[in-house]
Amino acid sequence: MKFSIRQTTEQELRLVLIKDESNGTEVALIPGFGATLHRFSIKRKNGESFNVIDGYHSLTELKTDLARSFKGPKLSPFPCRIPYGKYEFGGKDYRFEQLFGDGTAIHGLLYNKQFEVKEEEADEMTGVVSMEYVYRKDDGGYPFEYRCQVRYILYADSVLEVTTTVTNLDQTDIPIADGWHPYFRLGGKVNDWLLQFHSTAIVEFDDRLVPTGHLSPYNDYESPRALEDSFLDNCYTLKPGVVSAACEIFNPESGLRVSFYPDASYPYLQIYTPPTRESIAIENLSGAPDCFNNKMGLLVLPPGHSQIFTVRYKVSVE
Repeated sequence: MKFSIRQTTEQELRLVLIKDESNGTEVALIPGFGATLHRFSIKRKNGESFNVIDGYHSLTELKTDLARSFKGPKLSPFPCRIPYGKYEFGGKDYRFEQLFGDGTAIHGLLYNKQFEVKEEEADEMTGVVSMEYVYRKDDGGYPFEYRCQVRYILYADSVLEVTTTVTNLDQTDIPIADGWHPYFRLGGKVNDWLLQFHSTAIVEFDDRLVPTGHLSPYNDYESPRALEDSFLDNCYTLKPGVVSAACEIFNPESGLRVSFYPDASYPYLQIYTPPTRESIAIENLSGAPDCFNNKMGLLVLPPGHSQIFTVRYKVSVE
């Protein structure tokens, strides 16, 4: 069998591994903390494995840092920030109980939740792991029930597809948005990497990193461009109908490249360069930051209805 799946423990982290035995590509997942993408490693030309995901080295580090860095987990039922954790929906005012240090609600409610593995299947074509979490009004600021299912599929040629299905289990409409928060590393500093993405506009932020509601035309990275000392913490609208990758990062020194292929369910792209300059967060989002208030990409899901969100990552080395 070309693909294999096994469960293991590394540095007290309980992992599910999907491996392409033909080329050594391996994906490691952490169901116990937000269905986190922990590792996506490929074999370089010298035979060594390289992990393009900037994750956690141990369970202790994860528990200490997850609620600050949010590296890799599912962002649901909203991504990014909601100022003061407040929003209005259906004529009622809500406020999240779980707030970040700056007083905002940030990156949803599932990033540290225990997802249950529901499927493990490997054959000659793919390795598949599915997991789910049922949210049952855990936070008073989001008194709705829904199911979040995450399906990882590893294909040949080091392509990973991540599909999220959100189903409304409540008796009323619910507001929903979806996103991911992986940090990618290609060796060395991001200053030397090339970034390309096909955008139509940049979402204008205020000094709290909250959208003002205005969009400005933006295509500075339509062609590959060195990041150099640029600091990014911005959200962009992606150009629809692009056949090639919507976004790519490439390190000429290591030859490593990551290509991003979101479907139409993820029309927004958030990019963040952390101070270490050793990785970059590239976040596919269904809605802009604070979409519960500004309605930019907000979905309203009727009872019993589902919404599917899909993105594919391809890792290659030159």
